[in-house]
Amino acid sequence: MAQQIADTRDVDFVLNEQFKVEKFSEHEKFADFNKKTINMIVKEARSLAIKEILPTQSDKGCEFNAGEVKVPEEFHKPFKLFMEGEWLGMSDSPEYGGGGMPRTVSLAASEYFIGANVSFMLYQGLSHGAMKMLEEIGTDEQKEIYLKKMYSGEWAGTMLLTEASAGSDVGALESTAKKNDDGTYSITGNKIFISGGEQDLTDNIIHPVLARIEGAPAGTKGISLFLVPKYRVNEDGSLGEFNDVVCTGIEEKMGLHGNATCSLTLGGKGNCVGTLLGEESKGMKAMFLMMNEARMLVGLQGFANATTSYMYALNYARERVQSAFLLKPKEGGVPIIKHPDVRRQLLIMKSYVDAMRSIIYYSGTCFDTIATSDNEEEIQKWKGMLEILTPIIKGYCTDKAWEVCSHAVQVYGGYGYCQDFPVEQLLRDSRIFMIYEGTNGIQAMDLLGRKLGLNKGKSFMDFLGEIKKTIDEANGIDSLNGLGSKLETIYNKYTELVATMGKTAMSEDVLAAFIHATPLLEITGDLTSAWMLLWRAITATKAMEGKVKKKDMPFYEGQIKTAEFFISSMLPVTSGKIDSINVMNTAVTDMSEEAFGSK
Repeated sequence: MAQQIADTRDVDFVLNEQFKVEKFSEHEKFADFNKKTINMIVKEARSLAIKEILPTQSDKGCEFNAGEVKVPEEFHKPFKLFMEGEWLGMSDSPEYGGGGMPRTVSLAASEYFIGANVSFMLYQGLSHGAMKMLEEIGTDEQKEIYLKKMYSGEWAGTMLLTEASAGSDVGALESTAKKNDDGTYSITGNKIFISGGEQDLTDNIIHPVLARIEGAPAGTKGISLFLVPKYRVNEDGSLGEFNDVVCTGIEEKMGLHGNATCSLTLGGKGNCVGTLLGEESKGMKAMFLMMNEARMLVGLQGFANATTSYMYALNYARERVQSAFLLKPKEGGVPIIKHPDVRRQLLIMKSYVDAMRSIIYYSGTCFDTIATSDNEEEIQKWKGMLEILTPIIKGYCTDKAWEVCSHAVQVYGGYGYCQDFPVEQLLRDSRIFMIYEGTNGIQAMDLLGRKLGLNKGKSFMDFLGEIKKTIDEANGIDSLNGLGSKLETIYNKYTELVATMGKTAMSEDVLAAFIHATPLLEITGDLTSAWMLLWRAITATKAMEGKVKKKDMPFYEGQIKTAEFFISSMLPVTSGKIDSINVMNTAVTDMSEEAFGSK
């Protein structure tokens, strides 16, 4: 059962061998988190995930009745255990109830939790984002009222951004805020697609809400952010009257049935009151404090679903006996993992899962480096690195997660398409990750339009520089059989491409550039994946030069073979995609709307 969430050996490898997370314990901030402690934390997270959260994984939905939402009954016990274990704020400051551990370690723990049941963990995910935003820009009074109870899990948090007329175009929102004499604001509006907007797990729900103050300018420049609790809070911290935040329904969705996706009406009776969070007309800037974390979280959700799907498929392939082995056609059936095409699919899945794990954990090391550095130049470098990684983690990782989950269904064959087996649900659950918190098309536009030129291009050059360091190291290892030079060939083509794309995006041919934004994101993700897999192969090669237990040899050899497969068999396709973009074909924009088809 444990293997059906994540490859525990690989988690250990990335934490302790590839990234050597224990090094952060040398700094006072993380002095309590040596290797023994880190391993214990991850082990405890895995235990909770397997014993308490995984059994709740089902397609059971939420119940809506007269404004109230009941989550699946089996969620209540693990929710209580999760909060009692203080897992919500693992890497946050202990001041309000956080655990103060390195971000990288919390990501490893979260992989197990989310892989066990992503619908269940969604209730915690947005709460954490709301907490961090409040911690960053809230007033002392707001922090005093809300934070400790949100960290403890007594109260939850959400994000009220989307409206029927304002999805990706947030500036078109219609929710309004009218200032009252006491400094509060009366909020009126309707919000949709609110994950966990109503539920029966907590006593109160704290909603950060985007709205426009009466008289503020149109568009995103006039948007402010407000803190709106479901129940008002009295001076002594107890719950007061209902704050006119009404759930009007929940969505019937393709997946994630265990998480309530709500429509909310604020101030339908004229009695919804909120307080300004941050500054007037700076709501979008404030919301992006939460949005960037949310986008990283979505990438983690996609990855966690993918690694769970891979482990299910791998175990099934080892157990399912079907057809004779090609080299022994007269003998009986063999486990399908013996068949070349099944092995090909499994290795594609493993390549992406391994790469995603390293990319996501690497983002954690960026956070931890920032937290332990007193060098401003270094801090800015790693902040820039996180900016570059955000669209890759959110966009590329969720695209590939969907692909991995689809391969899992294929490995199961007809059974994979049936609800008797878990991979069918994991595939459906994974589709939303490519959409919410900014569609992957928006992530691609962000990479091309903002991230290539971030800090006058320095951040992207730092990103490319880190890749080149790994290539250079690999080129000095003969046993890797030229994997470094193969990657370097694609790397050089890529650097030429981004230089061209960056210039085109700032020219009169801007549309020609943005036609190819999504392919550029995919190519960037492929390059990043190859970088991480090559780094893994280097780490494994070095380990094999020392004393290695016999049982660990296949694992290390697998790291090298996985890198070899991805770089030798999959990167040539990436090279072709680079050639495709370089043509700069504009049929997409040249074609008339009528030519797409009749009305």
